[in-house]
Amino acid sequence: MIPHLAITMGDPAGIGPEIIARASRRLAPDIAAGRLKLLVIGDVAALRQAENLTGAPAIPETTIEAEWPALACLQAGEPGGPIVTGEVGAPAGRMAYLAIEKAVQFALQKRIHGIVTAPLNKEALNLAGYHYAGHTELLAELTGVKGSVMMLAHGNMVVSHVTTHVALEDVPKRVTPERIRRVIDLTHAALKGLGKAKPRIAVAALNPHAGEGGIFGRQDIDISAPTIARANADGLDVVGPVPGDTVFVKLRAGQYDAVIAMYHDQGHIPVKLLGFNVDPATGKWDSLSGVNITLGLPIIRTSVDHGTAFDIAGKGIASETSLIEAIEYAERLAAH
Repeated sequence: MIPHLAITMGDPAGIGPEIIARASRRLAPDIAAGRLKLLVIGDVAALRQAENLTGAPAIPETTIEAEWPALACLQAGEPGGPIVTGEVGAPAGRMAYLAIEKAVQFALQKRIHGIVTAPLNKEALNLAGYHYAGHTELLAELTGVKGSVMMLAHGNMVVSHVTTHVALEDVPKRVTPERIRRVIDLTHAALKGLGKAKPRIAVAALNPHAGEGGIFGRQDIDISAPTIARANADGLDVVGPVPGDTVFVKLRAGQYDAVIAMYHDQGHIPVKLLGFNVDPATGKWDSLSGVNITLGLPIIRTSVDHGTAFDIAGKGIASETSLIEAIEYAERLAAH
């Protein structure tokens, strides 16, 4: 099987068009050799600007009805107004939504094997009338799924999340046995899909020192620990709750294949700390390695692990590293 993936442009006013142009040039040998097929969905005009900026060859435009070639781009719809590079705007938010909508449709129709998403801007998306906290929530609604899970991956740092885009004060009430078990099961399945025959999973504690015997809270003792015990009784290899200040060190050391974080920043900080490459001379990050994978959907979806970077959009300096990795993860998942 040749993996056929859709790449959605995300917000066309951000760096999405540029990193797609760069990635298509890097992946040209695989495409030419028949090892990969890509369909770029978004704003073709923004893509053409990015191709001119980066010197990448123009990706041929196609239509919904056509039989798509190995590399093609498709106009997602009409923006309804001007798209200005580096600026938040409703037309760009509309294009981001339409690209995702079409990609999901194609994936559900089995015309493609998976979706790889470039970053969108939540403010632009909401200005366009699409009120979602981000890609994860949007994809869940378009596919009719409740309880999807965000997984981040950078090297051997693989982290799933019990909660993501919620206020910290709301996290404890969402850390339920049912949610923890769902995240455990989806993480286990994803690791097997990525080639781990016997996945080893650690569950991070919600409270400092896993509650310190109840002094710092009882969620880890009363909720997480029994859920972990039941998962082990069902034949899974799960440990925890492990204090959050040591669990990621152990993950990096290879003691686990993945960690389940309780909330957004607990899981994102270690992955991004290792994934961002900072130039010591300038103090600025010049590239980012890492992938965002949505679990629990009826389709495969991976994404870059960074934002739209409006501050550098149109300057020709955005790195395609994370997008290349997201494509590679989607290929691996599609193979299984």
